[in-house]
Amino acid sequence: MNAPDTYQSSGEQMESRDSGVVDLRHLLIVFRRRIALFFAVAIIAIALVITITFQLTPRYKASTELIIDPRQEQVIDQNQVLSGLTPNTSVVLSEVQIIKSRSLAGKVVDALHLIDNPEFNPDLVVYSGFSLWRHNASTYLSNTLKAILPKPKQSPTTSFEGELHNAKDVAVSILLNKLSVRRSGLTYVIMLQFESTNAHNAALIANTIAEKYMVDQLESKFDATKRANEWLEDRLSSLRREVQASERAVEIYRAQEGLLNAEGSSLTEKQIAELTGSAIILRAELAEKQARLNTVDQQLKSGSGGDVAAVLDSTVIKDLRSRQADITRRQGELQSRYGARHPEILKVKNELADVENQINQQIQRIVSSLRGEVSVARQRLSSLERDKDNLTKRLTSNNTAMVRLRELERDASANRTLYESFLDRFKQTSQQQSLLEADARIISRATPSMVPSFPNKRIMLLLGLVLAAASGGAAVLAAEALDRGIHTSSDVEYILGVPCLASLPIVRRNKGAVDPASYVMDKPLSSFSEALRTMRAALLYAGDGDGNSKIIAITSALPGEGKTSMALSLARVSAMMGAKTLVIDADIRRRTLTEATHINPKIGLVDLIEGRESFSNVVMADKQKGLDILPLAPRNDNLTLDIFGRPAMRKLLDALRESYEFVIIDTAPTLPVAETRVLATIVDFVVLLVRWRKTPREVAKSAIDSLVRVNAPLAGIVLTQVDLAAMHTYGYGYGSYYKSYHKYYNE
Repeated sequence: MNAPDTYQSSGEQMESRDSGVVDLRHLLIVFRRRIALFFAVAIIAIALVITITFQLTPRYKASTELIIDPRQEQVIDQNQVLSGLTPNTSVVLSEVQIIKSRSLAGKVVDALHLIDNPEFNPDLVVYSGFSLWRHNASTYLSNTLKAILPKPKQSPTTSFEGELHNAKDVAVSILLNKLSVRRSGLTYVIMLQFESTNAHNAALIANTIAEKYMVDQLESKFDATKRANEWLEDRLSSLRREVQASERAVEIYRAQEGLLNAEGSSLTEKQIAELTGSAIILRAELAEKQARLNTVDQQLKSGSGGDVAAVLDSTVIKDLRSRQADITRRQGELQSRYGARHPEILKVKNELADVENQINQQIQRIVSSLRGEVSVARQRLSSLERDKDNLTKRLTSNNTAMVRLRELERDASANRTLYESFLDRFKQTSQQQSLLEADARIISRATPSMVPSFPNKRIMLLLGLVLAAASGGAAVLAAEALDRGIHTSSDVEYILGVPCLASLPIVRRNKGAVDPASYVMDKPLSSFSEALRTMRAALLYAGDGDGNSKIIAITSALPGEGKTSMALSLARVSAMMGAKTLVIDADIRRRTLTEATHINPKIGLVDLIEGRESFSNVVMADKQKGLDILPLAPRNDNLTLDIFGRPAMRKLLDALRESYEFVIIDTAPTLPVAETRVLATIVDFVVLLVRWRKTPREVAKSAIDSLVRVNAPLAGIVLTQVDLAAMHTYGYGYGSYYKSYHKYYNE
């Protein structure tokens, strides 16, 4: 019989046919089956979202807009110490980073005293409600980690100033975390956004950051100008000393070398010029006086006294000459009147002689004076000539010294020029301090928002619904993936590759049944009994379909799958249908079927196989008419003997085929007990029981593989303890139509 191979190949064909195809109907059935789990998880998720949403502290956003102004005001046409910003992309992005800097944030913290605000100082926070629970949980985890991890070295005790510094650092970090600064597109506009739990604080801090940023720009320019002024002032002091020293060196050298200036020329040159002019004048005077002296000498030698007077041009002589002429005239008048011997004439002659004597004396005096003047003029001219020669020699020496003087003057002039340029720049920068302006300006101030930006309850509730649906779906998929049991007959054929003979409903205790075997007797028209009849029919006509399949071994992969109850129930149903039936307890280790029938035999199957007893002495009648039981007697010895591999066992089964129409063997589970695989090779068919939703499919596959390896004639799988009311949620097989035809059953 190659039924297993056939079933396996058909299962492989089904698997290959369905691979890669999304079965929407299957997904819908899975969802319907797990709908309780879906709604449970979804309700928990939406409840958590709602709880968290209403527990979250509202946060408000406030936005301020700045613009890096490309226009620069020029009040005075002077170069600035710190030039204005060029508003290109890199500059704007750099300004964004400046706004987000810790230094600027620290100024805002100091200006608004944020270290006294619990929002920026965690040490001042008073926790309550959900936040208290979260804080306690985080504190507990932190303390646990500190206890587990190695303790760091103890840091020295922090001073009060250190604590303030640490508190400020924390406040700055919190402020920067709540601050968002970005460039608006490709414009020069910078968007500054701040989020806070207080709407007024959010607007105040956003505006303060913008204002501090502009003040920082002004301070940077002011500081740069101030530093430039301080440097220029120091430099001016140094240059002033250098100018003074260089000019002093010029004057000292000029004085040392006698290079004194007078009206643009050197003093020596001026003196030479003056001496030259004086010499020319003296030379002319000397020539004039010498000429007069020579003329007088010549006239005196020639006896021309009158000409001497004219040459000398002396008023005294002229007066004397006039007096002489007057005396001479009187003398002439007296001579004509009195004669030559008259006393008056003598008196006049004496007077005339006296005048002439005076004239001669005056002439001698004037000539002597003229000679002295000529001598003095000649000496003065000689002195001037000597002085001029000395000054000329000195000028030659001064011209050599002027080379060094000009060098000193050039140094002094250069220092003076540099000093004047620095002085002019110092005056300019001093004037710029009162004209500095920021490169940015506020174009939109932040205002307090009346609507919190977080949490957006509508969006969060909508996301909560999505999260709830996703969580429920994920839970359904996870449960379905973790559910490794077998659910439907289609699962049996699709996953295990063998046919499903029947699905046996679970017999619940609340229906008055003591056990399933008693239930089939009490409710012969129940769904459980009908499923057993379906199974019996499938077994009788399995294989070649000639109805000669009489000996059936009932086994399972693991204990507790309803194997014994199903075997006894199937036997009783068969007997109730009028077939002479035998049920054999072949679980030599546990004797579950013998105990289920509440009999206490002294001898049993083992005694029969070993030949110590006859079949008639061992077999016992069940309370169901037409059913015999071949029990197992209690024994603890020789349980490891190969009972079912003996020829006597085969002979027993051959004899039973002749005596009974249907023989059912209750065996031990396949995986833990090896005797079952031995017994499975000598029966007509083997039925493997799988507990609905409980037996893992991997275990069922292992049981099938163990039977296939010994070439056991596996007829198929029977699902046990099936909840028909719940099975319809799987959408396949008998259970899906249970509500439609359960009226045919008498439960």
